Amino acid sequence: MSLTAPVVFLIFNRPETTARVFAEIRRARPSTLLIVADGPRPDRPGEAERCHETRKVVERIDWDCNVIRNYTETNMGCKHRPSSGLTWAFEQVDRAIVLEDDCLPHPSFFRYCEELLERYQDDERIMSISGDNFQFGHNATDYSYYYSRYNHVWGWASWRRAWQHYDVDMKLWPLLRDTPFLSAIFNTPEVIQYWSNVFERVYEGGIDTWDYQWMFACWLNSGLTILSSVNLISNIGFGEFATHSIGTPRHANLPVSEIQLPLKHPPYVVPHIEADLFTSQTVFGIRSTAVAGNAKIA
Repeated sequence: MSLTAPVVFLIFNRPETTARVFAEIRRARPSTLLIVADGPRPDRPGEAERCHETRKVVERIDWDCNVIRNYTETNMGCKHRPSSGLTWAFEQVDRAIVLEDDCLPHPSFFRYCEELLERYQDDERIMSISGDNFQFGHNATDYSYYYSRYNHVWGWASWRRAWQHYDVDMKLWPLLRDTPFLSAIFNTPEVIQYWSNVFERVYEGGIDTWDYQWMFACWLNSGLTILSSVNLISNIGFGEFATHSIGTPRHANLPVSEIQLPLKHPPYVVPHIEADLFTSQTVFGIRSTAVAGNAKIA
C-alpha cells in the first residue's frame, strides 16, 4: 500500500546516511516525493563528488511515484537551503512528511504522520507533527502522542496552512523582544531567558540555521506540536560529515520503536507541561528550579 502523504527529503553531501534513510522512504512507497538538495561548498575538497554520489542514491526509484526535484549547484547553507526548499515544497503540496538525510525513521513513522495529517488538517491549533520522543522513559502518556510547545524536526510533518507563517528572517522579533511574548508560553524565567537569547542571536545572524525560526513561527501563532509517545526517529548524522552536530548529545542515535496503529488519540488538546520542562533541561540544557509534577527540574 503506497503512502498518500507527500514526502520531502532534504539531502546534501552524505551518501551513506542518505542511503539508509532513503531505504525507509522506498519501503513506505510515497506517491509523491519532493527532493531538495544543496550544492557543494567550493572550499571543501571532494564535496562536489560527495554531493553527486548523494544525488545518485535518490535516483533509485522503482515504484510508481511522482518525483519533483529542487536542486541547487551552489551552496546555500543550513539556513537558506532547507528554508527555501521547504517553502518551495509547500507551494507544490498542501501537506508533507519531512525527513533530512540523517533522520532514520521507524517504518510506522509514515503511517503515524499520515493519519495525523488527515485528522488535524483543519485544526489551526496544531502546526507540526513530530516523530521524536526525548523523554527517556519519563512522562509517559496513556495515548499515542501528546501536545508540546517544542516542535522537534528530526522527522516531522506539517501543512501549507502552518508553513505560511514561517519567516527565515524573523522580522517580527524586534517588535516582540521587549514584550511578554515568551511569558505567555512559558512561566519559567530561565526558559524564557534562554529562548530570548536564542532568538536574538538568530535574528542577528549569529546562528546559521533554519529551525529556530520554525519554532518562533509556531509560538507566534500559539501553535502546538504533536509528539509521539514512543521515539520513531534516530538521528544517525553525528560524525565526520556533520555540519552542526559536534559531539554526540544524549538524544542522538536513539533506538526507535513501533507505534501501534490505529492511534489512540488524547481526548483534549493541552500541552504536556511536565514533558516540556523535562525537554528544556535534557535537550536544551536549561537549568531551572521549576517543579514539574512531583519532580523538581534542576
